[in-house]
Amino acid sequence: MPPVSLKVLARELNLSVSAVSRALNDRSDIAQHTKDRVRALASKLQYEPNPYASSLRGHKSKTIGIVIPAVHNHFFSLAINGIEEVARENDFHVLISLTHEAPEQEASIIQVLAAGRVDGVLLSMARNSQASTHLTVLRDRGIPVVLFDRVYDDLPTATVTTDDYASGYQATQHLLEAGCRTVAHLTISDTLSIGKRRLQGYMAALQDWGLPYEEALVVQGHTNEALNTPLIEELLRNRPEIDGIFASVETLAMSSYDACRNLGLSIPDDVKVIGFSNLEIAALLNPPLTTITQPAYAIGREAARLLFRALQENVHLLPADSLELKSELSVRRSTARTR
Repeated sequence: MPPVSLKVLARELNLSVSAVSRALNDRSDIAQHTKDRVRALASKLQYEPNPYASSLRGHKSKTIGIVIPAVHNHFFSLAINGIEEVARENDFHVLISLTHEAPEQEASIIQVLAAGRVDGVLLSMARNSQASTHLTVLRDRGIPVVLFDRVYDDLPTATVTTDDYASGYQATQHLLEAGCRTVAHLTISDTLSIGKRRLQGYMAALQDWGLPYEEALVVQGHTNEALNTPLIEELLRNRPEIDGIFASVETLAMSSYDACRNLGLSIPDDVKVIGFSNLEIAALLNPPLTTITQPAYAIGREAARLLFRALQENVHLLPADSLELKSELSVRRSTARTR
């Protein structure tokens, strides 16, 4: 009689192979009654684990994977520093992979990491990614994943983010309090969680001030950053009444400076600019840039702590384990009231 495999148990119990495997390994995400059913059938059919496969599963790489869109963004550089601090405390290495904002590249990286390269994954999703189906391979193989900053709303795991809605509201309200009445919003994507929530905050602030929301004033930037300056120039030429710009990412704030300079517009006399940014040089720009500063280092550190909790306690992280940290408004001359 051939040996009983996980596939046989799964078929008999009408469960997935991964569910059977997690039940036999006493994973916390499997209900106790399911574990009892699996173990009872395994005992009845005299199931014996494959010792070679078990040894492979038991091998620990002492490495965690970090999957991010880019490293030139100062936010991600700071987040990596926070992650590395926690990894060193746990005697782990980090493996950094860049998606370059390409969803297909993100999916390819996940397949490689799921093959045993890492024990856990920290991920900030690529721009224009639509769904998290490519991440199910991690769960199936017992590799925990924590999302940070840019998150998939359809993946039932822990996330570490900032208060993007409240910060989007605060940024817009600050411009309105500074005297702006036609505020443009520059966004990175209409599918990213951060883009959607910051836009919702922008819309809510306009509504509370009795100002109409105009779709034409919301402009999505390009992945190719060289195209963003002419894009903003076109917006400002077409809508000369724009007196405020809320940039949802720092690259779009920098492009706004370039566009205003090219058009001979003065910041803050003609156009006031505020942007999400962790740039250390924000205070050195001409004029110094008013920013919404995310706690990037803390986001990386807390995401890593959650991941190591999953690794050390053998628990399945849930959305209830998620954290939301507060960003900070730093007011500088780019939004000064001048008249």
